[in-house]
Amino acid sequence: MTDTALETVGVSSSNGGAEPYAPEPKATVLAPDDVLSGKLQVRGGGQVLGNFSGQIECDGDLMIGPEAHVEADIRSTRVTIAGFVRGNVVAVNRLKITPTGRLEGDARVGALVVQEGGVHHGVIRVHPEGVPESEQVELRDASPRTTVVALRTMPNPVGRVRKFWGEFF
Repeated sequence: MTDTALETVGVSSSNGGAEPYAPEPKATVLAPDDVLSGKLQVRGGGQVLGNFSGQIECDGDLMIGPEAHVEADIRSTRVTIAGFVRGNVVAVNRLKITPTGRLEGDARVGALVVQEGGVHHGVIRVHPEGVPESEQVELRDASPRTTVVALRTMPNPVGRVRKFWGEFF
């Protein structure tokens, strides 16, 4: 009889690292009942679920929750708006406005997704080649231009109608 040794090796499903297909957990920066004002710098991703006013800079994904009220200029890699935002947004990769999201302000984005029901009031500039670092300056010709319009008198149609109907009555 032969003795065969069978060894079992325990391997975690993630091979010691993060789950390969699991979504990246986002740290909550502001809870639903919190109120904060100032400049917020987020390293990595984050969520704003409460009220914030000021300026937000985020290195990763920024999620504005459905009950959030944000009055701030935002700069991030990817921004998802499910609540209310009043201010200018720079989303280097993508801006997504969900059905409950509302943006009141201008945006410069790499890509844009607005789901049915999402609202935006302002100007959006989509830069598929990448959002430029500096704000583009619009050049306008400031030289005054005069427009000449030739006016000519129009015949009085009411007088013609009276004359026409006067022949019958």
